[in-house]
Amino acid sequence: MEERIRYTLNKNERLKSRKKIEHLFKTGKSINAFPVRMLYVLSTNETSDNTLLAGFSASTKNFKKAVDRNRIKRLLREAYRLQKTELEKQLKSSNKNISLFFIYSGTELPEYKLIYEKVQTLIKRLQKNFHENSTATS
Repeated sequence: MEERIRYTLNKNERLKSRKKIEHLFKTGKSINAFPVRMLYVLSTNETSDNTLLAGFSASTKNFKKAVDRNRIKRLLREAYRLQKTELEKQLKSSNKNISLFFIYSGTELPEYKLIYEKVQTLIKRLQKNFHENSTATS
């Protein structure tokens, strides 16, 4: 029977914990695809039911109006939501957790197409890194 893919981004999939965000910024690794940067921390799956947590941000320095920052975050969330399924499968099969944080650092309001392509690039690079790490350790 064919498994139906659900493209959702629920509240429990969002990175909200201040402790986890601080840990991510202190110890996380970074991947760039200008104007989007992604920070990530990989950990082994303890008891958490969520393998993938994500946060999104846009600079107050570059975008004074909250309307603009919120639009950018909405675009980032949408692009991520549609592309996270492969990464999720990969993490579940290897019993790992990952926390991601997307930061938009451009100075102009982006088009959705640009955001989608950059998020896609970042996720592919992350999967490549993850694959190389898992084959190196086994």
